[in-house]
Amino acid sequence: MKNRVILDTGPLVALINARDRFHEWSKMQWADMEPPLLTCEAVISEACFLLRNTGGGSRTVLELLERNVLSIPFRLMEDAGPIAWLLKKYADIPMSLADACLVRMSELYADSLVLTLDADFNIYRRNKRKVIPTRSPRNIK
Repeated sequence: MKNRVILDTGPLVALINARDRFHEWSKMQWADMEPPLLTCEAVISEACFLLRNTGGGSRTVLELLERNVLSIPFRLMEDAGPIAWLLKKYADIPMSLADACLVRMSELYADSLVLTLDADFNIYRRNKRKVIPTRSPRNIK
């Protein structure tokens, strides 16, 4: 895969949790990607929470960070204004903090695509009007 990959919570959880219905799909996607995958702390927090009852799940997420498979270049403090704007714009969906951070990251990394299981990324727009390139089970042919 040539694009820089921005990682959402769903594919991370599915990779680690073998019982997840998207586990096999996530494994295939990860095998096709060059590390590091970019993400944000909100995604890491969500993943650790969702994997709290999966043996070693949270530890595995942190190990991916330690091994530089995942990278967190995004700093919420530096982009709080644009994030607040996105949360307000998409309040009716509603948009999570993690999703807002990933939309903002897609603006900052123009050559990126978002790896996600979340159909809301078909609704969200970067730079106000541009479609966000994604890879999900819904748009793989």
